[in-house]
Amino acid sequence: MFRTKNLFSVLLAALATLLAAAPIAARADIVVNVDQGVTQPLPIAIPAFGGSSVGGQVSQVVTADLQRSGLFRPLDPNTFVQKRIDVNLQPQFDQWKQISAQALVTGQVTNDGDGRLRVDFRLWDVYAGEQLLGLQFTTTPENWRRLAHKIADAVYEKLTGEKGYFDTRVVFVAESGTKAKRIRRLAIMDQDGANPSYLTDGSYMVFTPRFSSNSQEITFMALRPTGASIYLLNIETGRQEALGHYPGMVFAPRFSPDGRKVAFSVEKAGNSDIYVMDLGSHATSRVTTDPAIDTSPSFSPDGSQMVFNSDRSGSPQIYVMNADGSGAHRISGGGGRYTAPVWSPDGKLIAFTKQEGGQFHIGVMNADGSGERILTSSYLDEGPTWAPNSRVIMFFRDSAGGGPRLWTVDVTGRVTAQAPYPLSASDPAWSPLLN
Repeated sequence: MFRTKNLFSVLLAALATLLAAAPIAARADIVVNVDQGVTQPLPIAIPAFGGSSVGGQVSQVVTADLQRSGLFRPLDPNTFVQKRIDVNLQPQFDQWKQISAQALVTGQVTNDGDGRLRVDFRLWDVYAGEQLLGLQFTTTPENWRRLAHKIADAVYEKLTGEKGYFDTRVVFVAESGTKAKRIRRLAIMDQDGANPSYLTDGSYMVFTPRFSSNSQEITFMALRPTGASIYLLNIETGRQEALGHYPGMVFAPRFSPDGRKVAFSVEKAGNSDIYVMDLGSHATSRVTTDPAIDTSPSFSPDGSQMVFNSDRSGSPQIYVMNADGSGAHRISGGGGRYTAPVWSPDGKLIAFTKQEGGQFHIGVMNADGSGERILTSSYLDEGPTWAPNSRVIMFFRDSAGGGPRLWTVDVTGRVTAQAPYPLSASDPAWSPLLN
């Protein structure tokens, strides 16, 4: 759908050679060091892209993406000194220094003869007076927002050294109605809240949707008067497939990293254990047999282990085991009740919900249980899900007497914000980067 090429390969090759030979201090002002935390976001100027009338909309989406990350501070366009900007010409850097811009993004959108939309953009280091990036994207006109997200991802990656997370989607449960007659529909939207749509009609309750690794399938729990079932849903075709029928309650499904298996919990007679189904053969294996409640399995990125929740020690805690169920051991060590663990895409951290001191928290710990950090606290914070770059967590927050809303927090706990979806929603799941 998208094509990308380097517009200035010769220039960039020469620039890379110069930067390799230059003192490190020459680039210090333009590097966003996410590992040490950022006390002040990087000032960046993003003028409206020229050319097509869509140009202004594209630059607005890029601006909003970078600003929400908390790592960048887009400057007010009313302060721009240089008003006319040609993407093919070097900017007047002195005029951008006047407003303290450290980075500058310029671009132009063109309607090609074949009906496709093309955008050329460049990222500049204002104080070094050098181009850092020059790329071109093409797509169909209706996909202009995805094009803007891809530009934001490219800028984010160049300035932070980490992959972006803007060209992604979020599947969640959209909630409406009264508490006595709650309607829970499966819904999907872009990560910035745009293009929301419903995937189920609300005639039955849905819970805990989760993406597959290819972003095209979702697994979720459906609760009907006849009982609970786990389903697969193909987003493109709308086809649903039930994953067998089990006595008792079945819940908390999640894909393996390769998308070939689904782990879930089955509750019978007050006891719940974790099962894994091979999606090719539908063969199912039981991986825990403890008399306690074992639930909420989440695979490690390499598929060799699972983190899960269990009350086998007397209260809900976090455990890790091999994917076949062997070697289970507790990793949570603090006070309180731990639930909903989920492994980060890079394998370094495990996010969780924690109930302690009359409040709910979203926290993270290292994969071995060390280094626990609480990121949020409120009346009710639950259901963490990772952005594909392991930098941001989405969750849902409910207040006493109010409906749940989607929120985000970065791994430092410094940047917390309500997600741009204005209605009641819960159980979010973040997709991988789209192709």
